[in-house]
Formats: sequence, structure tokens, C-alpha cells
Amino acid sequence: MDDENKDLIYVLNKQVRLCQAPEGFRTSMDSVMLAAACPAKKNHKVLDLGCGVGSAGICVLHRVKDTKLLGIDFQADHIELAEKNADLNNMKDRAVFVCADVRDISKANIDTFDHVICNPPYKEAGAHRRSPSMARARAMGYIDDDVSLRSWIDSAWHNIKGQGSITIIHEASQCDSIIQGLYSTRGGRRFGNIEIIPLFPKVGVNAKRVIIRAWKHKKGGSRLLPGITLHNADGSYTPEADNILRGGQALFAL
Repeated sequence: MDDENKDLIYVLNKQVRLCQAPEGFRTSMDSVMLAAACPAKKNHKVLDLGCGVGSAGICVLHRVKDTKLLGIDFQADHIELAEKNADLNNMKDRAVFVCADVRDISKANIDTFDHVICNPPYKEAGAHRRSPSMARARAMGYIDDDVSLRSWIDSAWHNIKGQGSITIIHEASQCDSIIQGLYSTRGGRRFGNIEIIPLFPKVGVNAKRVIIRAWKHKKGGSRLLPGITLHNADGSYTPEADNILRGGQALFAL
């Protein structure tokens, strides 16, 4: 592979091309799964908080035609790559990327977006040893003690219109923190109809990742869905996972 393409990857059966940051958090299965779980429809607007190089948002645009995307990330080099990725996939007229902190937009675009997707850093500042790479440390969330899961959910709340949705992918161990953030507010419940979708590495192995999807102002409680088993015993994708990761099927069709 030549130098020009060494940081270019393909997802969704090579239908989407994505440039990667030489350092920092790189596109993974999580981004494609997050995109598949977003219940966007034609003409909807999607906000991707912490968009990185735009992987998840661009996958949403690929699956759902005539959608619009705003991606927010506080690393300028990632925003530059996100813009390049939109151009690579002929989505430049449907996607805008802005360099900003998720806390700075918490009240900037009220009633603007139908859906918010986010893949918050898995490690909060001070909880783990920091990576020697500053770019990767930022992507993993080691830098700022003031940014928590609640910060991401608060920002989503202020920028979702009507009864729009939030979709989060995170470590399964953080389910309680996410649900507390979705429920808690002085005026009562913020999100309802919460769906918890475990992602199992293999049959008989505990879920390491979970997708949580909820709707603003809905009153329904929480549901634990059957989830997805990602790999067969030989390491190949299960049919369910393959339909999503290569076939582009929507995960919310469960």
C-alpha cells in the first residue's frame, strides 16, 4: 500500500471510503454499528457529537438518502479529515463539520436535529493511565476532567428537537451511568422508550459494548433487546452482524 493510501480504510462492503488520522482514535466496528442504530429517515437532520473523522455520520448518510449531517469534534485535524471523507464519498453537500467542544454547543442549536449519535470517550480523565500520544489521549478522553458522559447527554438533550432520538455506543459497564444521564433532570425524565442493545463478541461471552437508544420527551421505560452476536467461533461475522457491517442493514429493524 502506498503512502497516500496507507491511512485509507473501507467499510460497508467497500462502499464507503474513510481517511484515518495517523494518530488518535481510528474508525472501528463501533462507528458502523452506531450508524446502523440511528433511526434516521429521509430529510432528517443528524448531529454527530465527537464525530472524529466523520465515520459514523457518513455511514448514516450512506444508508439514508436525503439526510443532512453536522459533525462536531474538538480536534481540528480530525475535522479536516472528516471534510475530506465527505468529499471522498460525494457527500460534501450533505455534511458540515465544525471544530468545537460538545459543551460549547449545548444550547446553540435547540430544535435543530432529529437525531443525535455519539461515541463518547470510553475512559474519563483521571481514571486510567494516559496514552503517550496526545492525539490518542484526547480521543480516549484522558485530557479534560470536566467532560463526563453527562456532558455528552446534556448537549444532545439541548440539540434534539421534538421527540427526536439519541443513540450512544459505549462500554457495557457504563449502562448505569448512561441511563442515569438520560433520566435525570430537575424537571423530571428527559428521555424515555430506552432500548438497550448488547453487542456480544461471541456466543457465551459477556457483552463488552452496548448501544443505548432513547427518545426525547417519551415516557416509556427501558427495554433490554436480544442484541447482536458479532462473531462465530471461528472469528467470522455472524449473519446478523454481516448484514449490518457489510450489507448496510439498519440495526433498529430488530
